[in-house]
Amino acid sequence: MAVNALRGALGFLTRIPITPDDADWDAFRAAPWTFPVVGYVVGLLASMPVFAPLPDGATAASYVAVLYLVTGVSHADGLADLGDAAAVHGPARRREVLKDSMLGVGGALALGVVLVALAFTAASAVELGVYTAVALFVASEVGAKLGMAVLACTGTAAHEGIGSQFTGNEPRDLVLPVFLTLPLLVVGPPAIAVLGGPIAAVVLARWTRGWLGGVNGDVFGATNELGRFLGLLLGVMAWTVW
Repeated sequence: MAVNALRGALGFLTRIPITPDDADWDAFRAAPWTFPVVGYVVGLLASMPVFAPLPDGATAASYVAVLYLVTGVSHADGLADLGDAAAVHGPARRREVLKDSMLGVGGALALGVVLVALAFTAASAVELGVYTAVALFVASEVGAKLGMAVLACTGTAAHEGIGSQFTGNEPRDLVLPVFLTLPLLVVGPPAIAVLGGPIAAVVLARWTRGWLGGVNGDVFGATNELGRFLGLLLGVMAWTVW
């Protein structure tokens, strides 16, 4: 069952060549603990450019490139959709915009700002050294996925769709995902990067509740993207202050 859940999680959350079947998908939906596990995998893979003899800026850019090669762009699409929704006024209009497949100014701005901010923050992480950069990249990715687990265990689906596929879990199911992030405590201050995802999850869930009526696939995706950046920023700040 655990193997099925991991296959489903890797097949859905990454571009790793795994073809999950229906049993894998069903197991994944009922296993929010798989989110942070995939976070470890993605974070380690995205950290590989840190070990290459590249300038700091090139290393940071390579990190972002590898990151999206591994994860794909489906989560970024959720961020873009919420960016477009944020650019208009009124609950009805925002729900209408979410259904529009065209990228608007709000979505382009949201994607651009987050990607640029992520790259610059990654460059700051690289300047702190190989060990610290890897720790920050892994912790922020695990935190981003923990944010998705928070939504899966505490959120209410806005309607039938991707969101409703995951929100059948209970708050108590969040205990294991949180427990799986504890090994990151050994890395010291960078571990604070784990908090980025849960913070993004709570903020986005609260913001969308009034006009969307709950969470959907876009909220999950945006939580991942914003949670990663926020976590990396918190980790860099914590290490610098420390």
